[in-house]
Amino acid sequence: MPHFGVAKNNKRPIKKLILNVLILLTTFTYSGLASSAETFTLEKILTLALTQNPLMRAAKAREDAASAQVVTSKTFGNPQFEVGAGPSRYRTPGVGGNENWGAAISQPLDFPDVRAARRNIAEHQVEVATFGIELAVIDLRTRVKSAFYEVLQRQAILKLAEDNRNLLKDIRGRVKLRVDVGESAKYELIKSDTELLAAERDFQTAYVKVLEGKAYLKGLIGESIPNDYQLSGELPLKSTLPSINELRIKIDNAVQLKQVKAAISSSEANLRLQQALRNPGVTVRLGIEQDPDLRQLRLGVLIPLPIWDQRRGQIAQATAEVSEVNAILNDRELVIKRDIEAAYNRYIIAQGQLSVFEDGLLSQADAVLKAAEASYRFGERGILDYLDAQRTQRGVRKDYLIARFEYINTMLEIERLLGYEFLEITQ
Repeated sequence: MPHFGVAKNNKRPIKKLILNVLILLTTFTYSGLASSAETFTLEKILTLALTQNPLMRAAKAREDAASAQVVTSKTFGNPQFEVGAGPSRYRTPGVGGNENWGAAISQPLDFPDVRAARRNIAEHQVEVATFGIELAVIDLRTRVKSAFYEVLQRQAILKLAEDNRNLLKDIRGRVKLRVDVGESAKYELIKSDTELLAAERDFQTAYVKVLEGKAYLKGLIGESIPNDYQLSGELPLKSTLPSINELRIKIDNAVQLKQVKAAISSSEANLRLQQALRNPGVTVRLGIEQDPDLRQLRLGVLIPLPIWDQRRGQIAQATAEVSEVNAILNDRELVIKRDIEAAYNRYIIAQGQLSVFEDGLLSQADAVLKAAEASYRFGERGILDYLDAQRTQRGVRKDYLIARFEYINTMLEIERLLGYEFLEITQ
């Protein structure tokens, strides 16, 4: 029995030691990184992302390739040069010479409608690629802004967890003093130690989430940003969206739909090309033939006859592609309308939640905590009531921070869908 009593009494010093070590390590690491890291604003982050992100270079390369196709569509086919020679034999011996030779040059020429269709395909593909760059810019900007604001939100939660941990450290010290002088029961010290451990766990979790958010943001930019960095800015909570009817009007000008419409024009030009290729053009041939006793100059035209191959398969395929792209346009319109309606509803909900928090819930939670703290100081309530009030106030503050980010994130989603900037960038 004495042996077990000693083991039980040794648990609390070890628990305290572990707690103190964790607090010291996390505090030192967090403060050291925060003080030495380079600071970036949202404007600077966006500039780096748009110049360094590999997806932007890929989109630009696709536009360059499409522009090269325009050059190809305007190029004429190469001429062909033909030359030949051989012996000549006459039925009557001893008549004429015994050698002949010939040379010719041929130039294929497309009909104007074929060349125009090829050029239209290439030019519309350039439009598709250009809209692709715009979409890449819009998508990257919204992703970077969302990641940036999420890091700010996580940093605010980290600050909340840090303040809560420091408060509980102070509470724990006061509880220990009251327990030592016999004014409080020992279970209050046990409860405060448990709450402090939970607060330390929440602080470490929040700290890791900040690091994860920064790592994701860095992944959107590239190696030009250091591993350890800080962000400077705030959530643009004063920004608002237009009405849902105004947003519906903007759908027709969404960059996503413009890109699909350019793809429809390209597929229609391809259909015209396949129809025109049934008789694509002519080949002009100029030649000279030298027989032993005769020299001939020839000018001819080669015309393909669409007898066996009338390109029925290619025309049917191009027709199906036109129908497919038109169906994609209709589907994209429905998806954008649906996603905008859903995002706008979330925006209204988030806006209402912010109003609830800012119009009374935050101040009520603070007032309850102050009342519970005063009651505890005067001995009217126990430590459990005080800690419950403190936990409730912390939960309300954390939910408020989450609602702020959701409010901004719904606006960013509509920015991505429509390609309009609704959020003002604040420094």
